[in-house]
Amino acid sequence: MKYRIAAASTATVLAATALLSGCGSPDGDGPSSSGPVELTYWAWAPGLDKVADLWNAGEGKKSGITVTVKKQASGDDLVTKIITAAKAHKAPDLVQAEYQALPTLVSNDVLADISKEAGDAEDEFAAGVWQQATLGSDALYAMPQDSGPLMFYYRQDLFKQYGLTVPTTWDEFAETARALKEKAPEKDLTTFSSNDSGLFAGLAQQAGATWWTTGDDKWKVAIDDPATRKVADFWGGLVKEGAIDNQPMYTPAWNKALNTGKQVAWVSAVWAPGTLTTAAPDTRGKWAMAPLPQWKTGENVTGSWGGSSTAVTNDSEHKEAAATFAKWLNTDATALTALVKESGIYPAATAAQTGGALTQAPVFFSNQPDFYATAAEIAKGTAPAAWGPNVNVAYTAFKDNFAQAAKNKSGFGPALTAMQDATVADLKKQGFGVSE
Repeated sequence: MKYRIAAASTATVLAATALLSGCGSPDGDGPSSSGPVELTYWAWAPGLDKVADLWNAGEGKKSGITVTVKKQASGDDLVTKIITAAKAHKAPDLVQAEYQALPTLVSNDVLADISKEAGDAEDEFAAGVWQQATLGSDALYAMPQDSGPLMFYYRQDLFKQYGLTVPTTWDEFAETARALKEKAPEKDLTTFSSNDSGLFAGLAQQAGATWWTTGDDKWKVAIDDPATRKVADFWGGLVKEGAIDNQPMYTPAWNKALNTGKQVAWVSAVWAPGTLTTAAPDTRGKWAMAPLPQWKTGENVTGSWGGSSTAVTNDSEHKEAAATFAKWLNTDATALTALVKESGIYPAATAAQTGGALTQAPVFFSNQPDFYATAAEIAKGTAPAAWGPNVNVAYTAFKDNFAQAAKNKSGFGPALTAMQDATVADLKKQGFGVSE
């Protein structure tokens, strides 16, 4: 049976954690069908056309399936475009979709359930990553492509200079921030950035937050839950006491702080080396990476910041063929090596997170040869994420409310409540059933 989470007037009763699948017709045109099959793939990652060329010259040539990549904008722009195309029944066969966009695409009946075609692909991915593609149901709405496990980056030289110890818990993180302020008042351990809702979401995931769930044909929003409030109070407290900076990231001022050593650490994701290369070019070889500080000593839990998947649309007339390509793209060793080389991604498939193209550390971290081995161990502890159909509204509310709270150094409790209220109000406005 297929399900759809829709507005209250058309909603279907769901299992406690199940989220919808699209309502496309069965696919009769797979790899074994007679005649060539031509597929179109909308994506934004660089170099995906080169990876598709490998398919076309190899497995695609054998099976008669040709894939053409058409470059698109990323983020909300692509989500809007693909929904519009689907309403006109003109969506492409495949689309690159960020994990947090999947519920929105599913609730708009854009994506097909490819669980039958996936076979044993689940074994290739960490449970928390796979869950983001299934939305907690028995269906599979996309094949995980890349992931962004959170970790802790720090200036080795400055930690040594100021006698700082790499924190393994968040309590130690706070003490490290205070110790640095005492020894070097002009420096900050890090900053809290109200521009980066994705980072905050990942930190909440690590703490055990589940922001959107479904049951009894309704959505439940738990952004202002104990886990997230713990995270908000922790960071809001550090900002309020002046132990860390309160300026947004990805600005010229932030780049300068990283490059000059005014900011000596950064909570970020596995893709951070690329950012540091351009933001702090003078610090090459001075950084190191460690696991994210934990809420409980000895745990290995991390959240995600970023990541995308390969989905098959209900408009595709060749769903089986499209699913076959999506599986190859994200589990085949040759394809994964090419994805790392051509697209610069950190693959979601666990087997590809070490060795091959990731044998050597990023150039910026040549001083840490075990960079990717450490990252792979961290990624195993990726916590599941629970997304809903209006992530964009929640993220906007985060930026609006947390920005003011960070500026005023007033604590983040009221900002978190406002984020919750805005998200619930929007769901109701759209006609979704919401349980209080």
